[in-house]
Amino acid sequence: MTRPWRRLAMAAAFLAVTACTVGPDYHRPDTPVPIAFKEAPVGWKLAQPGDAARRGAWWHVYDDPVLDALVAQVAISNQNLKAYEAAYRQAQAVVREARSELFPTLSATPSLGRERTEGKTTATNAAEVSASWEIDLWGKVHRQVESDVASAQASAAELASLTLSAQAELVTDYFALRYQDSLERLLEDTVAAYERSLSITENQYAAGVAARSDVITAQTQLQTTRASAIAARETRAQYEHAIALLVGKTPIDVTIPPGKLAAMVPDVPLTLPSELLERRPDIAEAERTMQQENALIGVQVAAYYPTISLSGTFGYAGALGSLISASNQVWSVAASASQTVVDGGARGAEVAAARAAYDQSVADYRQTVLTAFHDVEDELSDLRILEEQSEAQAEAVVLARHAVDIALNEYRAGTTSYTTVVIAQATALSNEETALGVQQNRLTASAKLIEALGGDWSTRALPQSVAGIR
Repeated sequence: MTRPWRRLAMAAAFLAVTACTVGPDYHRPDTPVPIAFKEAPVGWKLAQPGDAARRGAWWHVYDDPVLDALVAQVAISNQNLKAYEAAYRQAQAVVREARSELFPTLSATPSLGRERTEGKTTATNAAEVSASWEIDLWGKVHRQVESDVASAQASAAELASLTLSAQAELVTDYFALRYQDSLERLLEDTVAAYERSLSITENQYAAGVAARSDVITAQTQLQTTRASAIAARETRAQYEHAIALLVGKTPIDVTIPPGKLAAMVPDVPLTLPSELLERRPDIAEAERTMQQENALIGVQVAAYYPTISLSGTFGYAGALGSLISASNQVWSVAASASQTVVDGGARGAEVAAARAAYDQSVADYRQTVLTAFHDVEDELSDLRILEEQSEAQAEAVVLARHAVDIALNEYRAGTTSYTTVVIAQATALSNEETALGVQQNRLTASAKLIEALGGDWSTRALPQSVAGIR
């Protein structure tokens, strides 16, 4: 290596070793975290350390093979999630692009030429290698890489958050579909009961102990219930179409056989409130965004310092036959520095904007954390109150059915009008529908609670290394 090139290499090595990184180092800011959940009832099961680890698909707690098969398709076929997965791969490519600026740029320039001037033909041949390197003396590139890595991690967390949301939406739609199945079965059973009531009124009318209006009332009640059963099928079809969209298929490709609404609501073990910060992908996304914005402050601060670049060229130029020889050797080395002297306050404004963007990301992070605790508390209170409502509603159903039996017996005995029977039957049906609705709401609340707790996700699933940069 010639002496100028040795000096250039030594200067580059010295500058690289003595380089520093300007701007603030990232530290996650504090956020208020309660010691316990307000709405957690006494005796609520607290998850053990092993329970909080990833155990597989969270929707398996409902023990429904049809639901398992549907939700498993969300992450594979949902087109919205595919778009966000592509955005994550794009963020990874941005990291690799930023990382490349840490290294010199090398280029080779071979050339062959012939020229004739004043009757003479001369050949011009050259083979040169050139290098240029803008030394990251103040850590601008390192801060940009740090920002881009955090951005890629935020993109991964966003993908996880959207996946969890789509899965929870499908589970909710599935419970709504099963509610329509159970409602249709209830209405069909009610139609059969009303047909028996109609037969009683027709017999009473034929015996001359009931009015024609009783028969018409019974017929009207029967047809109205049949129409409601048809409407339930129509609503069910809409939920089936919604599920098809979530799994990335056309409605004709998804057919869900009829089934019952689950009778049992699974227990959802709670974690400590502090662990919620590690389980919610939206919190992880907001936290990674903070580091992204914090690193960008350093990028802007580095603009206050001079930019130092090294460049050099080495090669040969001459006749093609004797091109590679000491006499044809050509080289050049250069070092340059540039410093903005007056910019009208542009750098200061850019630093201030970067600090403001970081402050905004801190506020967004804290709001995301508060929203997470709000979501958990909402679903805990819903589950607690709905359980109480379910118990009261179950008793109301039993009493309403008993009232129908009494009213029909009294009508047969001629001691009460058919209006009493109709009112008792309508009340019974209303209570049955309400009981189904409460059960659907309980199942939905349990799914939303699991979503609010982060599903089976944790920050351990977040890529700790992106494109080789930690």
